[in-house]
Amino acid sequence: MKDFNGTIVCVTGGSRGIGRAVAERFAERGATVVVNFRQDEAAARETVRALAGTGHLAIRADVSDPDAAQGLIETVVRELGRLDVLVNNAGTYALHPPGDTGYADWQHAWQTTLQTNLLAAANLSYHAARHMRPRGSGRIINVSSRGAYRGEPSAPAYAASKAGLNALTQSLARALAPHGIGVAAVAPGFVATDMARPHLEGEAGESIRAQSPFNRVAQPAEVAEAVCFLASERALFSSGTIVDVNGASYLR
Repeated sequence: MKDFNGTIVCVTGGSRGIGRAVAERFAERGATVVVNFRQDEAAARETVRALAGTGHLAIRADVSDPDAAQGLIETVVRELGRLDVLVNNAGTYALHPPGDTGYADWQHAWQTTLQTNLLAAANLSYHAARHMRPRGSGRIINVSSRGAYRGEPSAPAYAASKAGLNALTQSLARALAPHGIGVAAVAPGFVATDMARPHLEGEAGESIRAQSPFNRVAQPAEVAEAVCFLASERALFSSGTIVDVNGASYLR
């Protein structure tokens, strides 16, 4: 199914994990994909080479920097002519349990997490929407987390950033609908990525998998499928939706 033929998609943090799976799924369905990365250029370029089709790009930008976020969107539009779908996937996770973290480290965890997980998505969405509005169409899909609902005692900034991302998603869905732009989010639980591997392969791995009645964690491709659906034409009236992809490990 090539229902994204001619579509220009930008995936932040797109060189591995969920971001790579999202890039692959869009490319399989005919899109031209921009893989944004912050540091690992080799991984980003390998991802681009692995994508189906041609014309894909890897673009370096630290999206936590407001100027770099603006520059990324402007570069996509300049190089490819427009932007149809923005996937805000780039994120960070840092342990900072309140009882065991020094105040300086506490502040640093909050500042870096909010800047990357929430403010970057807000800034990227702002600039993407300015390009989408004149055409009267576009999609912004945010990658949230079940932590926004259940809380993260050892990483409260992460949970708060994702809760804020959900609120941003719904606020933008209301604000941008009159311009034909749909905004939605997916909220995964644990996903089998490089970032999660130490947890999944460690002592807690069995209990993590047991959180779901399927007794496993999500695969990146399962999250990517939900992202692609929300970005499709048939999902426009699902704007404002936050789709759980957690294998019934957390219900709300």
